Amino acid sequence: MTDRHIEALVSELREHRDLPDASLLELLSTEQDTSSLHLQADEVRRQIYGKSVFLRGLIEFTNYCKNDCYYCGLRRGNSRVQRYRLSDEDILSCCATGYKLGYRTFVLQGGEDGYFSDERLCALVSAIHAQYPECAITLSVGERSADSYRRLRQAGADRYLLRHETANRGHYEKLHPADMSWGNRRRCLYTLKELGYQVGAGLMVGSPFQTDSNLIEDLRFMQELSPDMIGIGPYLSHSDTPFAAYPNGSMRKTLRLLSVIRLMFPYALLPATTALGTISPKGRELGLKAGANVLMPNLSPVRVRKHYSIYDNKICTGEEAAECLACLAGRIKSAGYELVSDRGDVRR
Repeated sequence: MTDRHIEALVSELREHRDLPDASLLELLSTEQDTSSLHLQADEVRRQIYGKSVFLRGLIEFTNYCKNDCYYCGLRRGNSRVQRYRLSDEDILSCCATGYKLGYRTFVLQGGEDGYFSDERLCALVSAIHAQYPECAITLSVGERSADSYRRLRQAGADRYLLRHETANRGHYEKLHPADMSWGNRRRCLYTLKELGYQVGAGLMVGSPFQTDSNLIEDLRFMQELSPDMIGIGPYLSHSDTPFAAYPNGSMRKTLRLLSVIRLMFPYALLPATTALGTISPKGRELGLKAGANVLMPNLSPVRVRKHYSIYDNKICTGEEAAECLACLAGRIKSAGYELVSDRGDVRR
């Protein structure tokens, strides 16, 4: 494959927002330089979102989880995790800190923790919405019933992040125990769309047993779902899981897929993930240059951050929120972008 051939594929992808499967496979698997792919992805995001990078204040409020996913450090079978739950007061304090720093979206993320019933979680969402009515509330708390999603929406939740993880049933079943359902994960995403949430899907690049053909299936599924947000990052292993010995995913392939996604879904909100920043010191900046336009700094109390360990060596576990943001702002400005104090809603 020549550089000219790559440039032709990239131009076609940008113009038509699609390519045949074989051409997408070429872009994802080539050993050639793909800088033209990243440049065009960056141009497309600038056309729609300019230089703006939207902040999401991440609050990791519980690390209890009923699931036993084979890749995750928070899996219920990991007895070495120091479990915690933040109180409502803790969470509202995180929101107050974030609001003063300019955050206009709060992301409540946690394991699938039965303690946070619909009543508890709806009351919490309502309290945040009442205090910060101009802010968006995003939930990332896994699979719940349609009624639960409806109640949370009515309580004030605007967005929901639920990575589909893989569009291939066989691959899904290699990543999860038998009590988890590939079909239910998909049903949840469509239910969330029907209820009017801004919906986020996504996957881990380089997860165990994943093939490039699986990634094409993921792209086709997302074309069908048409999510507002797409979160991808490299797979990173955790030493206390059954997948501890599997290698981490490739930053290069993650960046390449990120650019492909920007060209296929020009409107999408795409985070430069913490996983990218963990796998490389410049990972998040490279993610922005590849088409990303969202960052999710951590607003959780410093005392609990190291306990929300979904993979090893996660960054930003010891910084205060203000310190983390000040550091990020300087780095993002030097990369040619600007952090904005904005809800950062999707622009379709």
